[in-house]
Amino acid sequence: MLLMISAGNEFMRTKLINAFNEQPGILWALARRINFWIVILIDSALILIAHLLAYMVRFEGVIVDQISQILFFFPVLIVTKIPVFYMFGLYRGMWRYTSIADLLNITKAVAVSSGLIIMSVLYLNRFTGLSRSVFFMDGVFTFLLICCHRGTIRYLLQNKDLTIWFAPNNEKKRKKRLLLIGAGAAAEKVIREIGDNVSVPYQVVGLVDDDPKKRGLKIHDIPVLCGVDKLNECIARTRAEEVLIAVASATGEQMKRIVDACQQSNTKFKVLPSIGEIIKGRLSVTSIREISYSDLLGRPIVHLDQKEIGKYLTGKTILVTGAGGSIGSELCRQILNFEPQKIILFDAGEENLYKIQMELQYEHHFHCYIPVLGKIQNRDLLNAIFCEYAPSVVFHAAAYKHVPLVEANPWEAIFNNVFAVRNLIETAIYYKTKRFVLVSTDKAVRPTNVMGATKRLTELLMFAYCQEQWVELLGTNGKKKMLENCKDSDTESSATASHQTTFMAVRFGNVLGSSGSVIPLFKNQIENGGPVTVTDPEITRYFMCVEEAAQLILQAGAMGSGGEIFLLKMGNPIKINELALDLIKLMGYEPETEIKIVYTGLRPGEKLREELITEGEGIVPTTHEKIMVLRGVCKPYHEIEKLLSELARKAKSHDARGIKEVLMKIIPEYQPDFNVKSIIGSRHIDTK
Repeated sequence: MLLMISAGNEFMRTKLINAFNEQPGILWALARRINFWIVILIDSALILIAHLLAYMVRFEGVIVDQISQILFFFPVLIVTKIPVFYMFGLYRGMWRYTSIADLLNITKAVAVSSGLIIMSVLYLNRFTGLSRSVFFMDGVFTFLLICCHRGTIRYLLQNKDLTIWFAPNNEKKRKKRLLLIGAGAAAEKVIREIGDNVSVPYQVVGLVDDDPKKRGLKIHDIPVLCGVDKLNECIARTRAEEVLIAVASATGEQMKRIVDACQQSNTKFKVLPSIGEIIKGRLSVTSIREISYSDLLGRPIVHLDQKEIGKYLTGKTILVTGAGGSIGSELCRQILNFEPQKIILFDAGEENLYKIQMELQYEHHFHCYIPVLGKIQNRDLLNAIFCEYAPSVVFHAAAYKHVPLVEANPWEAIFNNVFAVRNLIETAIYYKTKRFVLVSTDKAVRPTNVMGATKRLTELLMFAYCQEQWVELLGTNGKKKMLENCKDSDTESSATASHQTTFMAVRFGNVLGSSGSVIPLFKNQIENGGPVTVTDPEITRYFMCVEEAAQLILQAGAMGSGGEIFLLKMGNPIKINELALDLIKLMGYEPETEIKIVYTGLRPGEKLREELITEGEGIVPTTHEKIMVLRGVCKPYHEIEKLLSELARKAKSHDARGIKEVLMKIIPEYQPDFNVKSIIGSRHIDTK
């Protein structure tokens, strides 16, 4: 250290002092660990060995005349290099996980310490009687020995379990021979984790990849053997007992081809998590799971504008209706990524509400939630919630969505899907909610059932409340009634001005795994031995994963300026009978021989093919590649209001036919089936 100070390197001296002064607690903790002193002693010995090697190389092994110089510099090297090594963090790392970053720190530490010594010697005596090359070689040998030391520690502690080396053969745990499909980043992570974690019961024996440029290459000493078309040969050659699909970027068609090859091989196979989970850092060998239909769907990863979404979610109170449902619960999970101040969980189902609040609390460790058990038809409850918590953003995902059930109980769809939403919209306006995002459906396009018609009517209501005549509407129809329900003293003044709420809707098709999806039904039928019931051989539907749906809802919420319907690009429609065939194969059965498919005919109000756009709606591109926006022709509220009153009367009297007739007046493109019988008050109409 005296040499460093005498060389006048004030900057390095200050930095070194700060390194010791800024973290006295860390230094004291290290000093109490025996491993810390053992590593320092080993490094000191390696520093001395490196210097001795430098002399031996320079003087070809004859160093008798240089013994005095060597002994003189030994303490100087230790006193200079060890503190510099500490300054660069060489004694705070976990060497079991030595990485490139650690090697870079070693390089910096050796370069700085050797530079200090060389500058000091040059300043004091201009290397009189000393060999310059010795000090340069000293730095090289020090770097090599320190790196070898760290690498050896990692190899012994991480790559090999010494207890296994000496264990009796009958106590050694047998590992399954695993063949990986894919030779990319996901496969590399799997190989590395299996090699690092001796408790994982797998041994990777080979890689399979269709890229011919990768044949013969290796990843962590595991060779790429062949393509997927030769999977059977590869399994026989490697004696693989299990296959793992590690192709994170595979399309739906590619995944189907891989799954077919695995099924033909009669070898057990599994798949890694989705690309989204990999990017979020959740990739782990423990995450390996059975393949699902969402893997065959092959939906690409969604890229979100994190900054724009964060602007309206971070630090805000968020209300999610239907929070316990498939879409609502996933919205809650996605919202957590943006650090909200509070989430209000609103749901009419006790079990679903309990599940999502327990998940937020114990799995995600988020405690700032308000569970509200109730219905949005209850205006008093809505008023109390908005008065108490003043949510900045509302995501309305609650709705009755089962087409046949709603067709048989149309009045409930009117109460829940129309008038309850109007309550929510008006309450949001009065309490100055900033953004209101309505979750709609493709069944709202040219609807043929009550469910779709009510969702289309909800879209029209949203449009109406976005229009300029909102102030006039308030003064003539709703102001007095709504003011009676509000206890906020500022409501009167705010009600006379243009409202501050930005409304938008998001429209998409079927969500895999949702309560209205056919996937759970098909799985249950297959588990029970069949048959699998499909309504029509030609019926098609748009599908997307629930994670993707929630992410794009959040993105649309950031993009809306008021009155838009955002349309999520769903890709190509999928035939339901093909979906059934794929699920039967995935569950290990042979279609038609072991599990039969039975066609039952279209259900009441069901379409053969769903649509995403109503005629006359203009598609406008957005900045997001997966989102389009529709700006259709909408009706002012005063044209809808009288018909809404009539609709309410029909719903209260449980008049199914009357409900459909009124809906036809509001939505001319609605084509109801009057032959469908409701559960009560139904009158069969002969249309001949």
